[in-house]
Amino acid sequence: MSDPGRDADQAVYGCAVAEVPEPESVLLPGHDVPLGRYTTVRRLLPQRPRRMVGAWCFVDHFGPDDVAGRPGMQIAPHPHTGLQTVTWLVEGEIMHRDSLGSAQPITPGQLNLMTAGHGIAHSEQSPPDHPPVMHGLQLWIALPEDARHGEARFEHHSALPTLRDGDATVTVVAGELGGVRSPARVHSPLVGAEVLLPTGGRHRLPLDPAFENAVLVMSGAATVAGTALAPGSLLYLGRGRSEVSVEAAETAGETRLFLLGGEPFEEPLVMWWNFVGRTHEEIVRARDEWMRGDRRFGTVDGCDEDPLPAPVMPTVRLKARDRHGRTVG
Repeated sequence: MSDPGRDADQAVYGCAVAEVPEPESVLLPGHDVPLGRYTTVRRLLPQRPRRMVGAWCFVDHFGPDDVAGRPGMQIAPHPHTGLQTVTWLVEGEIMHRDSLGSAQPITPGQLNLMTAGHGIAHSEQSPPDHPPVMHGLQLWIALPEDARHGEARFEHHSALPTLRDGDATVTVVAGELGGVRSPARVHSPLVGAEVLLPTGGRHRLPLDPAFENAVLVMSGAATVAGTALAPGSLLYLGRGRSEVSVEAAETAGETRLFLLGGEPFEEPLVMWWNFVGRTHEEIVRARDEWMRGDRRFGTVDGCDEDPLPAPVMPTVRLKARDRHGRTVG
């Protein structure tokens, strides 16, 4: 496989300019993971072939699930450190509660963005009278060193900027795309955007060539950069592209894609359970403080579920890994 991070400069031989090929793409199909008692998600990041896309370090795609007469999502209070959580719904409703005192429902087209910083706890639950179908994304953004020890924060955005270009309707959820910026506060150069195409629709999606980029299919079917994609698959596009072609299938109805991108995240990470840190010792400390109810994480009021206990630490030392999955230190 060619190195998607190589210099994109063109080589000049006399008067001729050598054409530089586009980065090679990698298809990441994901795998099913139970989340709480009632929800199963398709985990697309991290995977062995690709741990991150820019600062995006975790991607779960759930649904569409029939939750009529069922509890829906019921995730008890749990902690986070060193990351931001992004919740994006296509169908359904989730109530977010956290240890800052936030109690905020989210419905389709809205954004919940929680910044854990040094520590926070939250719960995510479908209300009793929730809609009959649930479909959406849960994502994490790794915080860089200058932000990961900061205070926790929660934002809800009921409306986000939308671009309409030819067949495509693009909602900029996080970061910037096509000169339009989301109001969500992030700490790394990145983009997260939903792309809607009608049956048979086509679009050339602009990309920042300095970013790593990837496209997730949420519903419908599409050909992206010449690769046919089914729902629940992620195509990593590498760096060096200024645009990518996306074509909705002729028979799949409306196709919904999600673009992830960002400058390569160069800080090695230790990711374990709900914590993102830099060393084994940081993770051990966070786990111990959560288990003894330290004020670092606070208390989630208004949730009837008991807080989730942390898993037992592994018997081997946790290693920091870079964005390629290589052990560091």
